[in-house]
Amino acid sequence: MEQPDQSSRKNASREKQYDQFVALLARNDLAIRRFVRSLMPTRDGVDDVVQETALECWKKFTDFQPARADFAADEFVRWACVIARFNVLSWQRSKSRDRRVFREAVIDQLSQAAIESVDQCDDERLAVEACLNTLPDDQRRLVLSVHSPGESVARIAEETGMKARRLYSKVNTLRTLLLECVERRLAGEASHG
Repeated sequence: MEQPDQSSRKNASREKQYDQFVALLARNDLAIRRFVRSLMPTRDGVDDVVQETALECWKKFTDFQPARADFAADEFVRWACVIARFNVLSWQRSKSRDRRVFREAVIDQLSQAAIESVDQCDDERLAVEACLNTLPDDQRRLVLSVHSPGESVARIAEETGMKARRLYSKVNTLRTLLLECVERRLAGEASHG
């Protein structure tokens, strides 16, 4: 019989694991959904497959062992996409009477292309994050204000006493600089990759 101390440690560990899983799933849900959608001939069943994939990922989460903690999110999406691929195949088999299903070979090809797309999105996201981190805090806040709930250029203009039109112009300049930075980083990775 478990001691109360062991039981509470076990519960705390399981809760921490669950929190980590939910964070990884939330961060990568859209990528997993896009992956599943790319493997299916219609939108029918996408939600079911994504939900089944999330459940399967949770059941197998104790098996998920990222090589490095800082790559956990990147490895999680690839791991989840492998599980999703099998769930798509299973869903396709169950719907095989329907003429609008892909053959397994087609799903394999689509799966490979979708994984490459996920990798490209990850590379782009990492380049954007790295370029944003090169900006001073006030410039980063300004450029992100356009996309952050609760933030706005108008509010920042009011706080700083600057005209909103001038700040919008500055946002556009910063966007151009960020785009150039991201393009350089991606080109550098391509030449070194």
